[in-house]
Amino acid sequence: MFARLAVLTALATASAGSLAAPDTNELHAIPKAVSADRIEQDIRKLVSFGTRHTLSETESDTRGIGAARRWIKQEFEAISAQCGGCLEVMFVGDTVSGEKRIPEPTDVISVVAIQRGSTDPNRYVLMSGDIDSRVSDVMDATSDAPGANDNASGVAGTLEAARVLSQYQFNGSIVYAALAGEEQGLFGGKILAAKAKDEGWRLKAVLNNDMIGNIEGVNGVINNTTARLFAEGTRVTETADEARTRRFTGGEVDSPSRNLARYIDKLADEYIPNLDTMVIYRLDRFGRGGHHRPLNDLGYPGIRIMETNENYVRQHQDLRTEDGVEYGDTIEGVDFDYAAKLTSLNAVSLAAMAWAPAPPADVTIKGAVSPDTTLSWAQADKQQNPNLAGYKIYWRYTDAPQWQYSKFVGNVTSATLENVVIDNYFFGVASVSKEGFESPVVFPGAAGSFGE
Repeated sequence: MFARLAVLTALATASAGSLAAPDTNELHAIPKAVSADRIEQDIRKLVSFGTRHTLSETESDTRGIGAARRWIKQEFEAISAQCGGCLEVMFVGDTVSGEKRIPEPTDVISVVAIQRGSTDPNRYVLMSGDIDSRVSDVMDATSDAPGANDNASGVAGTLEAARVLSQYQFNGSIVYAALAGEEQGLFGGKILAAKAKDEGWRLKAVLNNDMIGNIEGVNGVINNTTARLFAEGTRVTETADEARTRRFTGGEVDSPSRNLARYIDKLADEYIPNLDTMVIYRLDRFGRGGHHRPLNDLGYPGIRIMETNENYVRQHQDLRTEDGVEYGDTIEGVDFDYAAKLTSLNAVSLAAMAWAPAPPADVTIKGAVSPDTTLSWAQADKQQNPNLAGYKIYWRYTDAPQWQYSKFVGNVTSATLENVVIDNYFFGVASVSKEGFESPVVFPGAAGSFGE
């Protein structure tokens, strides 16, 4: 996707915008700034709270979910202090009761930090991890539940991404979220999704990090060079009319979540050494769930980023030893260098999208019974996207997993690919900045739309 950066750099030189931004070479610097040592320190601190169960202690300063969330908020505030107050740090929560796993009224409180964009502050990309932990009994709120990998690793990665990216200024906004209540029913994500909808966030990407530190699988495989990107297909919000159109035009494998995953897969190849990501065409692991789902439920593009090889004796287990097997999600099961690698992938992806112009809107396509294919789209708002250089059309064979061909067509709102027959390919359009940053590819029609 980003192979022709020299052309785009020349384009940026010829037509410089009013907003000074680094070129795409800066994406190589971001992974180098991510610290495995800082991630280890944060995971150890989160483990030190004993349990972070949603129903656990809230008054203590040293144990339970209350102490954990207050510490996370303090860390975001400290990061903000280092960048001159560049983060808006807040608790986001609600009282939940009458649920199977939260029967009594309980405050489910997440910690959110927002780094506002300079030109398009209402366009957001989001990275999240989960605060809470559990043991074998999902209702056991008192036993030690270290939750080192599930999911102190995701929260530590989110904090570290904030430390690194807060040193830059972006066009769009970045949200860093430590979400509560995941193990009890994805309540933190539901509450944040409702906030995004109520406030009219133009949320273009959700990167949910749930277990990013384990390299030793229950199947005996040890591997620190791969990661999984889970991405749902057709939006759950699709209408009957949209489904009818999709039947004839395609789009089952080109939802915005899938094209977000393709985008991140390509960034991994370009910017993260020794990491191969697997795009998995499924909402989550078989029959299981994560905190991107509540945001997917409202139509927002979102994926789950996680380790490839899970170790089930370290997930949702009482701390014990049986037949020589040590059970429990302890610090010994976390590889901090690997957690740093996946954090780097998140940071690069957030930066690339926040520096890029907004994904194209209102993308349409025509070319039936014609040798040519024409794509059209809405012109991006110039004030929100002062660094827009133009647009790039992508296409691929219908059974190809990744985009294969591309053509930069300039700052226009329609372009025709001559002698490229519409029936034989899938197509999409990306926005391109003067510095070479690209948005995710947008498939035509409602099936692929990233919204306005």
